[in-house]
Amino acid sequence: MKISLLAQALGLDYAGRDFDVASFATLKEATPSQIAFFKDAKLLDDLKNTQAGVVILPKAFLEVLPSTSEALVSDDPYLSMAYASRYFAKKVFDASIAPSIDPTASIERNVVIGSGSVIEANARIMPNVTIGANVTVGQNVVIYPNVVVYDDCVIKEGTILQAGVVIGSDGFGYAHTKTGEHIKIYHNGNLIIEENVEIGANSTIDRAVFGSTIIQKGTKIDNLVHIGHNCEIGQFCIIVAQTGLAGSTKLGRNVVMGGQSATAGHLEIGDFATVAARGGVSKSIEGGKVYGGFPLMLQSDWLKKQAKIAQFFKRNS
Repeated sequence: MKISLLAQALGLDYAGRDFDVASFATLKEATPSQIAFFKDAKLLDDLKNTQAGVVILPKAFLEVLPSTSEALVSDDPYLSMAYASRYFAKKVFDASIAPSIDPTASIERNVVIGSGSVIEANARIMPNVTIGANVTVGQNVVIYPNVVVYDDCVIKEGTILQAGVVIGSDGFGYAHTKTGEHIKIYHNGNLIIEENVEIGANSTIDRAVFGSTIIQKGTKIDNLVHIGHNCEIGQFCIIVAQTGLAGSTKLGRNVVMGGQSATAGHLEIGDFATVAARGGVSKSIEGGKVYGGFPLMLQSDWLKKQAKIAQFFKRNS
């Protein structure tokens, strides 16, 4: 889309050079043919070094923008990005181009496979599965009934998706107007599931806003787990039933999330950390330790605290 037309659609003034931008990306990953946005001073270094063709940003940061990038000035860059995202949203579940299916793959009845998708050797896809466009299903992948795989997902070798799994749907992302309306942010990234991952029944994993949500190899996810957009789950993690990970959470290697545990967004959990059942993670934590409770603390401290509370009530009952 021409920048001048995009600016007009967003109600923003634009006087720079006019050229086509193909898609949104982060400041760090954007190329000269892409558009990015800036609203958080924590990302100032990313703004200084971005290669984006155009950046939506507040007027106060114009001097920081590289000379190679054009500016779309907005009082609310996040809201402007939300309005703009729909112009780059793809037609979902397109079926205009035949998929490529290896002759050794097993495809059962009532399976829908979208345009340009690739089903590799010995994959098994059971009844009533829907696979979107440009999806890659690797060798020996098993997909159980009623799974939905949205466009552009990558499922690597040996992965198992249990019944009712939904992967690659839009995340829960909205910008808000001053009068309280919620403006949808179209998620134009994808989801990558690496080798030998298993995802339990009725779990859901969202695609990224930009870039990729990533589940690294060997991770095992229980039933009824939700993983938000742009999360990065490290190798060999264990995520137990009814866990919820908010967007942009990063788990290191071999992290264990106990049942009904949860995280706030944009935080990191270090390698080999364990969060006990119903633990609530509200800030980044280091690896190699066992945590529990809410507010989160070391599990040993939380147990001592509960014992003291029980003693207090016993003495005063």
